Amino acid sequence: MTGFFGKIGKSFRLIILVGLLAVVAPVVLTLVHTGKAITELLSENKELKQAITNLTEENQIGYAKVLSQQTHDGRLYTHLLFVETDRFDPAKRILEREYDIEGDVVHFDALIVKFDDKIVMAGKERAIYLWRRIYGEQMKPEDGYPIETQGAEPRRYADLCSRLSLHDRTLFWSEIWKLSNDPNRLKDAGVRAIYGNVNYRQLKPGLIYVFRINNMGNLYSEPVPAL
Repeated sequence: MTGFFGKIGKSFRLIILVGLLAVVAPVVLTLVHTGKAITELLSENKELKQAITNLTEENQIGYAKVLSQQTHDGRLYTHLLFVETDRFDPAKRILEREYDIEGDVVHFDALIVKFDDKIVMAGKERAIYLWRRIYGEQMKPEDGYPIETQGAEPRRYADLCSRLSLHDRTLFWSEIWKLSNDPNRLKDAGVRAIYGNVNYRQLKPGLIYVFRINNMGNLYSEPVPAL
């Protein structure tokens, strides 16, 4: 009897192991394939490399304006307009959103992606900047309000992958958001660094806060009088 049940136990364990492999193996293969695909896309696709090479140094990338500040139940709230501007025409708005933030100190969070000179055919580094979220002093960053949808193609760089297939475009933007958590894939993919840069300041009515990024990839803002 013991031998019989022992055989059943071994068979049962074998069935479980086979079942686990059936579930885990496709996931592992998918991750390996995806990692290989993004590396190949960045290193071998000439059209993408040319598009990255053609990126120009950016300056103004958007601005924020206080629409109103009011106190409710003893707490100050700032109602603001956030605008993302076009890469080629700073006067053109490509994204507009309004937010209500408790307090008057607001954080603007962006993700910066730097490509190394190996992937850039001109031999000079290039960078792209992706807006992430807005949050106030009384909020946790993870509870902030989104600006761009993580993994989606940002409107600001719609031209970057315009000549790629839909599959490759989706792969590029979904993976570029994930690469920051995998240094090894960063290096293999020709990406020098991906990091967050948060600019915060006290906002006042009557001013427009213009966001700029310098050639070192640092995000900052400067106030100008509202017209």
